[in-house]
Amino acid sequence: MGFIKSSFSFVLGNVCGIYIAQNYAVPNIRKLADTAVFMLKTVEEKYRKPPKKRDDDY
Repeated sequence: MGFIKSSFSFVLGNVCGIYIAQNYAVPNIRKLADTAVFMLKTVEEKYRKPPKKRDDDY
């Protein structure tokens, strides 16, 4: 009885998630995360300070 009681919320969550994914336009989280990382990298490269020049670089 304990196994059924403890796994009920897990099974119910899976069923609800499958229903929502099939019937609604759920965005692809991995694609959104990849886009956000790419945008952050471009902003970092754009606003990065130039490296300091040493006396040896002349």
